[in-house]
Amino acid sequence: MKNQSATMFESVFAEDTHKGLTSYPKFLHSKYIYDKKGDKLFQEIMAMPEYYLTSCEFDILKQNKTDIAKIFSSENDFDLIELGAGDGKKTKLLLKELVDKNYKFNYLPVDISQNVLDELENALKDEIPQVSVKTQQGTYFETLEKLAEYNSRKKVILVLGSNIGNLSHSEAVDFLRNIAVAMSDDDMLFMGFDQKKDPQIIMNAYNDPAGITERFNKNLLVRINHELDGEFEVEKFKHWETYDPETGTARSFLVSKEEQRVKINKLELEVKFDAWESIHTEISQKYDDAIVSWLADEAGLVVERNFADSDNSFKNYIFRRK
Repeated sequence: MKNQSATMFESVFAEDTHKGLTSYPKFLHSKYIYDKKGDKLFQEIMAMPEYYLTSCEFDILKQNKTDIAKIFSSENDFDLIELGAGDGKKTKLLLKELVDKNYKFNYLPVDISQNVLDELENALKDEIPQVSVKTQQGTYFETLEKLAEYNSRKKVILVLGSNIGNLSHSEAVDFLRNIAVAMSDDDMLFMGFDQKKDPQIIMNAYNDPAGITERFNKNLLVRINHELDGEFEVEKFKHWETYDPETGTARSFLVSKEEQRVKINKLELEVKFDAWESIHTEISQKYDDAIVSWLADEAGLVVERNFADSDNSFKNYIFRRK
C-alpha cells in the first residue's frame, strides 16, 4: 500500500473511503449512498409498507398544515430553508398551503444530491409554479455555515424525515447548536424525530423482505467500484441490522461472509477483511420527548410545540432560540 499521507486524494469521497476502510472497526459514511442510483433506491424505501416514517410524517403535515403554515408565517415574509429536501413530497403539502393562503416566502431546498434538487425544481415548476425556488447543493454542515447570511428576514429551517437520526447524540447537539447560532429571535426550526416504539416495527423498516434496504446500503460498495475503481464483490457481503431499545439506536452493517482482500485501485489500497468482519454504514436514532428536550437544551434551543401522528410513532417539533 502506498503511503497516502503524501498523496492528495482526488475527492472528499476518496479521502473518507480511505479513512473508513483503514480504520478499526471499519466504517463508511451513509451520505455517500446517495448518488443517482442511491436516490432512486431511497425513493423505493420510502414507498415500502414497512417504512412507516414517510406515511406518519405525511399524515402529520396533512392534518396540521393550516396551523403549521400560520405558525411559519406569523404575518411576516420569510425564507423557508429545507435541509435534506429529497423529492419534496411531504414539503409540497406545506408549500401548497402557504401559496393558497397567500403567505409571502422564498423556498430554499438544500440537498447533497444535485440530481434530486433538479428533479424537485422541475416538479415544482409544474405543480406549484407560484413558489419562488432557489436550490443549493451541499451537505448540512456546509449549509449551516451560510445560514447566518440569511438574516434580512425571518428564517424557518425545515428538516423532515428524521434526518437528524443519522447522527449520534453528540453530533446531533453540535448540529442543533450550529443551527441555533445562525438563528435570530424570530426564527424557528421545524424538525422531524422518529419516536421509540415496538422494536419489531423498527427492525422491519430497516430489514425489509424485498431487500431494498440491503441494496441501498450495498450501493456504497457499488459506488466505490464505479468511482474509485474498486473490486468489491457485493454478493460476498451480508446486510445486517440491529436495534437497541435502551439507547434507541438502529445500526446498519455490511458483514464480510468470508476472509477476503479487496483492491481499490484509485486509492492504491488493498483492504483485508476477516470472515464476518463488519463495515458500519448507518445509524438511525429513535427518540422520546425527554431526549429531544435534552438535545434542545444542550444546543441552546427550547421546544415550543410538537405535532404527532395518531400513534405517537413520529413527531415534528418546533424549536426557538432560548
